[in-house]
Amino acid sequence: MYSAKVMDHFQNPRNVGEIEDASGVGTVGNAKCGDIMRIYLDIDDKTHVIRDCKFKTFGCGAAVATSSMATELVKGKTIEEAMGITNKAVMEALDGLPPVKVHCSLLAEEAIHAALWDYAEKHHLVIPGLEKPKSDISEHDEEEEY
Repeated sequence: MYSAKVMDHFQNPRNVGEIEDASGVGTVGNAKCGDIMRIYLDIDDKTHVIRDCKFKTFGCGAAVATSSMATELVKGKTIEEAMGITNKAVMEALDGLPPVKVHCSLLAEEAIHAALWDYAEKHHLVIPGLEKPKSDISEHDEEEEY
């Protein structure tokens, strides 16, 4: 069962679209479920504050909801603060997700990190704790065991 917040962000997603000449763009997917998430960031080069964030997602309702919530969470944050937004923070902000949909929140976290990576690459910056993103975020191997 989905929370009221998940349903609201699915039915009325915030920040849908693209940012032309975005400071950073991150695209990640999960080959197993078919979800693809792209996050666009507009970052102030002097203050490193995220002025705007938009997304385009192809996937289930939970993928849309986590994308929408992730954009809300990063707006107005510094790069360092955005690095602290985890999949757990996205899930908590949505009042939880069913266990089979937790991977959607992981996509949201990774899409943010991928967009920050793109920004760092373009500006020759090192962002502490940021690692090169994976383009395919698959579920953990131990979950595949029978």
